[in-house]
Amino acid sequence: MKEITDIIKAYQKATKEKKKTALATVVKVEGSSYRRPGARMLITEDGQLTGAISGGCLEGDALRKALSAIVQQENKLITYDTTDEDDAKFGVQLGCNGIVHILFEPIIEEDGLNPISILTALQGKRENAVLATLFSLTDKLQLGTSMLFRNEPILSKIPQAISDEIIKDILEVSAHKTTAIKAYNFDNQRIDAFLEFIQPPISLIIAGAGNDAQPLAEMAYLLGWEVTVIDGRPAHATPQRFANATKVLVSKPENVLAQIQIDEQTAFVLMTHNYNYDLELLKYLLGTNAPYIGTLGPKKKLLRMLDELDLATPVNQTRVHGPVGLDIGAETAEEIAISILAEIKSVFTGASAVFLKEKKKPIHVYELKNN
Repeated sequence: MKEITDIIKAYQKATKEKKKTALATVVKVEGSSYRRPGARMLITEDGQLTGAISGGCLEGDALRKALSAIVQQENKLITYDTTDEDDAKFGVQLGCNGIVHILFEPIIEEDGLNPISILTALQGKRENAVLATLFSLTDKLQLGTSMLFRNEPILSKIPQAISDEIIKDILEVSAHKTTAIKAYNFDNQRIDAFLEFIQPPISLIIAGAGNDAQPLAEMAYLLGWEVTVIDGRPAHATPQRFANATKVLVSKPENVLAQIQIDEQTAFVLMTHNYNYDLELLKYLLGTNAPYIGTLGPKKKLLRMLDELDLATPVNQTRVHGPVGLDIGAETAEEIAISILAEIKSVFTGASAVFLKEKKKPIHVYELKNN
């Protein structure tokens, strides 16, 4: 979501400056690639780039293709193939032994269903959604970013002839929480749909407004997470100390749950350095469906807290991450923040958090489901 948010901000700035723009989206990858389907980049007519569709090897040529799309005011699908000698001549060498299909869409401000309008509709609600982007590998018909679905179509420009069929597949994607590429027949042509499952950003709720919470909050913000800081001390929990936090609350533990929203993308980290505050807040959190709870400090502290709450069950001992974070030898507040964020990310993605060189499967967490 952070990339999408950055793209929307860049588009708004370009619009104020009366600059024309185009959106580049990776819609399909065959083999290995630095970025996967769903990677996006906004290109302005004067060459400013926001987002990324590769590790840098495609951006130069992508600028030229985007300018062509802007001038001609039509969507274009470009395929980059590392086995193609022409790509090598242009310096577009992926270095990943993959084929990358990228859709370029000029943004027409007057069109209420342009790609940026559809992406913008993603914001504001903490609900799962599916984006449908339609393209063709064999024809010039490139329908582009075509639908936002959240329980029902929110915005759509998908032709009625294939709309019901696509919605059926979107419901399956939403139910399984996985991204897919599906094929359809439209006017005797094959149309592919990149159906991208998108979850809201992680909501990180930090209980504790000490100095060690500041790098954690700032790094989480840089990741595009929504950050809430809570503390009982008014002098510590201030917007000035946590300028990029979505919320900064001064609250007693018993009042915390009434002021926040907990969903399947919510993570709590207890780091107030006040044993009684953490103890009471932990009591309330264990009664919720919060998917991640972490406590700063040694394991014996967590076990003592659970014992005092009479909640020292095997389930709770497994559920609460204490000590919070991955073992990376962290010492400073910044290093500890990296450790905590890495663990939270691995929990929410279901990743193993092992050395990548030891992975036997592909690096990326999911494999696209194709029909």
